[in-house]
Order: sequence, then structure tokens, then C-alpha cells
Amino acid sequence: MRLFPVFLLVAAPVFAQVPDGSAVYQKSCATCHQNPTPENRAPSRDTLRQFSPESILTALTTGTMFRQGYDLNDAEKRAVAEFVAGRAFGTPAPISNVGRCTGPVPPMTDPARGSNWNGWGGTLTNTRYVPSERGGITAPLVPRLTLKWAFGLPGVTSVRAQPVVVGGRLFVASESGDIFSLSAKTGCTYWVFHAQSGIRTAPSVGAYKMASGASGWAIYFADGAANAYGVDANSGKQIWTRRVDEHPGARATGSPAYYNGRVYVPLSGLNEEGQGARATYECCTFRGSVTALDASTGNVIWKTYTITEEPKKRGVTKEGVQAWGPSGGGIWAAPTIDARRNVLYVATGNGYSDPQQPTTDAVLAMDLDKGTIKWVAQPVPKDVWMMGCQAKNPDNPRCPAEEGPDHDFSASPMLAKRSNGQDILIIQSKSGMAYAFDPDKSGAKIWEYKTSGGSGLGGQWGGAVDNKNAYFGVNGTLSSAPGGMRAVNIDTGKEVWTKAPEAKLCSGRGCTSAQGAALTAVPGIVFSGSIDGGLRAYATDDGTLIWSFDTNKEFLTVNGVKATGAAMDGPGATIVDGMMYVNSGYGGIAGRPGNVLLAFGVD
Repeated sequence: MRLFPVFLLVAAPVFAQVPDGSAVYQKSCATCHQNPTPENRAPSRDTLRQFSPESILTALTTGTMFRQGYDLNDAEKRAVAEFVAGRAFGTPAPISNVGRCTGPVPPMTDPARGSNWNGWGGTLTNTRYVPSERGGITAPLVPRLTLKWAFGLPGVTSVRAQPVVVGGRLFVASESGDIFSLSAKTGCTYWVFHAQSGIRTAPSVGAYKMASGASGWAIYFADGAANAYGVDANSGKQIWTRRVDEHPGARATGSPAYYNGRVYVPLSGLNEEGQGARATYECCTFRGSVTALDASTGNVIWKTYTITEEPKKRGVTKEGVQAWGPSGGGIWAAPTIDARRNVLYVATGNGYSDPQQPTTDAVLAMDLDKGTIKWVAQPVPKDVWMMGCQAKNPDNPRCPAEEGPDHDFSASPMLAKRSNGQDILIIQSKSGMAYAFDPDKSGAKIWEYKTSGGSGLGGQWGGAVDNKNAYFGVNGTLSSAPGGMRAVNIDTGKEVWTKAPEAKLCSGRGCTSAQGAALTAVPGIVFSGSIDGGLRAYATDDGTLIWSFDTNKEFLTVNGVKATGAAMDGPGATIVDGMMYVNSGYGGIAGRPGNVLLAFGVD
């Protein structure tokens, strides 16, 4: 018997004054999309109808249509997205019958046993290192990696949600608002769940208690409207959903972490950071946060803001618009769990509006039980940045008095072991600097290392750490020399090797050598995806290039969806039981569009 449920959730919140989507389309979109020409290469209205409103909203907010959507407010973007797609947010699209799993549906195996990649970093420590007994891939096997199957994400131009593999199932989400349960072996589809907004977070799998008292396994994830979800991993049925922040700019970009019956949900303020040039916007009031939820019910246990001071009125602009601050400190990446110290670590981004705060561009340690902030390590102070503002803004309270460099932390802190057995926290910043902190000394800095000159555009989404070295890719999209790889000694931060970027595999707009995607390491090898569409494997001892795969092509998919690879940024490779899974296609400001999930195995 086939199992393929599709669930419709409650509609997204209604704005007080809903704009006319047709009018917004005619004013801002029709010139290019109503009668497209070869010169503007814009998709037609009929083509756009194949996309979900969730993915259209993402394109207007952070994707390929970011510049065109800049002058639209959130309500106008939502209205035109629904008009163009021809359906409301939260409404699932028909799913093709191609590629569904046939025969009896095998239950998930116990996630607590066997090999898994659970959550963003594979484990709670986010080191992104997979030992041979769990990953089944080591250096001698890497040259034998070949593509086994491909899965197309329908109706999207970017795949930013890293897949996880737990209990024989692969779970991958989409900016269409869909999350797919697939066979990790073949890629066939067991079920699809539709959320209220687009998803770019990796799920975490954990136990929950049913109303009957029985136990089950659930996937936990969050979406682009700050909704968190618990969904039964076997059936795809919703257990609960919870709005964790009411601010219209709140977004979940960092993956939730499950631990000991709780789900920890981080939030960033993706939409508000781009409002500096909008004369009518009251900038700014968003604050990053972590919310701890009960895994069985979704009930809030605690919520902690990264900026403890509430926003206050900061003056009125020349247009007569109220300005607010402090704000910002969004959390772009997944929390890291330190079970021994009963602590959760997160890394924050820049401030949006003055006054400056000690918790932006910082690593924060929070008590797991209560959410209280135990210590803060801030290596980059005075970084208040707002898109559209000048370098100095003495007469515009909507902007910071002095524009910062926009050097967020967009990666998770990696909790690793030094050679003496003591713990160390390692993280790389968009500034190009990597830092190591001592969790036993309130985040005291142990070492720092300059991986590159850094850049205000191009997140560093995560390094990897094995038992000797820490590995970093080089993004720096706006720099003169993006791309490359670095390795440093864990104990000292001293450089072990450095590798220049390889020759680009693409050309034209959006093609660079930047390597900001999260890394993944196995014994003897570290994998890196690049915006040029290349997936590469480097030897961990000296950086020699061992294997590469060009994803810049169209793929035949197991679900019949037309799919192409392109830029690789954000998520990294997931490795379990001799298989490697990776996304290709990171459409947006710094990449090129694509929509494919690739599965590699050893021949």
C-alpha cells in the first residue's frame, strides 16, 4: 500500500490592509513578465504559475528577484506572490506520481541506533566530521564516488535546506514550503508535507510522546515565517506548529536543534536588514532569539533575545518617520549543544540600528534549562550595518551613525577536542577571521587565524574539524580573490596548508570561485562546494585535490522533475553509510539558480 499524504496547514497571518496583488503585479512586474523578450530573459506569467507563492516570496526577498522586490513592503510581496502563483500561501501544489515508493512502507529504524546524519552539523557539536564507522567513506574510497540518483525540487530556483538521513529515511525541505521523506537508498518518495512558508532549515529528528502515552519519532524544522513544526517522521502527519516570533521580519535560517525532549529554534531578521533606504519604514525593531519548545507539544519553555535591551524611540527622520533601536543580532545558523556543561552556543550577526550592543557578531553561551546568557565573546565590536545607508549618517536616525563592515557570524560554533582532551569552540566569520574560544573560561580567546580578507557579501556557512585540524573555505564574494581552502592546527591555530581556488567551472553573471558552503570532513578528506558549481574533495594532510564533480548540468531525476545544478553555497554534504548527499543550486544575490539534490555512492 502506498503512503503519500499531503497536508494543508492553517493559512498565513492576514495583514490589516491586504494589497491588491494584481495591482502590484501591473505596477512592478508586468513590464518584464507579461510579454517577456529574449533580452530580458524573464519567465512568462504561465511559467511563474508553476512556482509556489512561498518560492516566489523567497525570490523577491533574498533570491533572484531581490532587487526588483526591494521597493515592495512585506504585504505587497505576499500579495503579488499569491496572485502570480494563483494560490494562497500554505496551499500545497499537486505532487507528481512519478518516483513514489511502492509496496509496503517500512517503518523507520531507531534513530538512536545505526548511522545517521541528524540536524545541521551531523551531531549536536556541529563539527561536520563523519568517522568511518558512521559515514562509510574514507580517503581511498573517494575517487570511486559516482552519482547514484538525483531528485528535483519542484517549483524553486534554489535549494538551501540541507538534507538529513535518519533511520533509513532522507528528509529534505524546499523553499516551496514542502518537506519530502525519501528512501535514502533509492530516492523514492514516501510522503510530502506542506508548511505555511518556504523552508531553508535542515530538520532534526527526535523522540516525542503521543497523547496516548506511546512514543514516536518526529522531524522538527522551521520556516520563513518563523513557524516551528513537529511532524511524525513515519507518517508525515503534523503533531504541532508554533509561531515563535510575531515580528514581520523574523525568519528561520538556522536549523533547529533537538536535545533531551526539547527543540531549540534560532531566528534571524532577514527582511528587516534590507530596509535602510525605505523612507517610510520605522527602522528597526527585530532582535535575534532562541526559543526552547517542548518536543511533544510545541509549548514554549523559554525564549531569549540576543539583544537584551528592548528597542526604544531614537528620533524622527526628515520624512517624519519614527526610528528605533537597538536591533539586529540575528542567528543565521543552528545552535550547538554542550551536554556536559548544559549549555547551548549560538553565533550572532551584526546590529541593524544604534546603539551598539555587546552581543552582536558574537558567540553566546546560554543555559539549556533556563535560557539565561552565561557569557559572551564578541571579537567584532561596533558592527551596526543597514543596507542602503551611507558610511556616516549623522542626520538620519533610520541608519547607524557609522556604518559597520557587515561581518556576521553565519556559521555554527564547532565544539571540538584539543590534543590534551580539553574542549574548544571554533568558528569562522564573514570577515575572513577564524576564532577559537575556551568554553571553560567564559569564552576567552585561544587563537585567531586570518583565512582571507573577508567580504560584506558571502556568508561563511561552516568549517569542519577532525581530530587534528580545523578546515575553512574562503568565500569573500566581493573580494578580489574569492575561493580557496585553509587548514589550521586545532591547538594553536597555526596554518597547516593553504590551497588556491581551482579553475572556475562556469562563466558569466553569478559565477565566482567562492567557497562559502559548509564543509564536511571524513577520515583523510574534506569536501567543499563552490559557487562555480564544483563539488571538490581535498586531502586533509596537504590539501591535494583528490576528486571533483561538476554539477553545472541538467540531471535525470527519480521523481521526473526537470532539475539542474548550479551554484553551491550554504549547506554542505551529508554523509551516511557509504552515501553522500548534497544540494546544487543557490539562486539569489550571490549565486546562480538550480534545484537538484544529488546522491553519490562508492562503486
